[in-house]
Amino acid sequence: MESPLRSVAWFMIGPIPITHAVVVTWGLMILMVGLSILLTRNLKRVPGRLQAVLELIVATVDGQIRDTMRADPSPYRALIGTLFLFILLANWASLVPGVEPPTAAIETDAALALIVFCAIVWFGVKASGVWGYLKSFALPNPLMLPLNFVESLTRTFSLLVRLFGNVMSGVFVVGIVLSLAGLLVPIPFMALEMLTGAIQAYIFAILALVFIAGAVSEGKSQTPPTENGSSS
Repeated sequence: MESPLRSVAWFMIGPIPITHAVVVTWGLMILMVGLSILLTRNLKRVPGRLQAVLELIVATVDGQIRDTMRADPSPYRALIGTLFLFILLANWASLVPGVEPPTAAIETDAALALIVFCAIVWFGVKASGVWGYLKSFALPNPLMLPLNFVESLTRTFSLLVRLFGNVMSGVFVVGIVLSLAGLLVPIPFMALEMLTGAIQAYIFAILALVFIAGAVSEGKSQTPPTENGSSS
């Protein structure tokens, strides 16, 4: 049995191996971009059913951001919403015969975790500046500097491990049951995998939002007060 950490190249582009996960990931990205353009090109003041569904999704994402960060959701909407929708579609890609979810490949989950890590740094620096963000690692005292730095790495790594472990285990369970019991028996397991995939997408997006909120709030706490005694 092959290691789940090993990815087999389908073909090569020069020296770069292109794996199944890369092909499916690009396919999902093209699908999401195409649907976004198609569904938003004729928006109306009085929404129809489809536009109402889209507005409901956006409103739900905005509400979650407001509840978590107590801030205007517009700077974070695109990142958090895209992460959730991409991971959801990626997890459900296994429902298509012959397609394995790209989130079952550790390199895809590592790329998603790296995006979150960069977003944490970006929003943290944006909230307090480079020096203010770096000073936040020394809170509550400079002795905590190495521990806070390691924590910033390990919590991002935990996103990778959690997503990879849960999606890969679901793929294994369905594959084993399918090989032993035939085509129809694994259907309940596939339904359970759909539910698990949705939950994992939600957890990943919420944890990313929480980590970003922590970086932003630490940045605001580093901002010196104005003459009126309020934070700038």
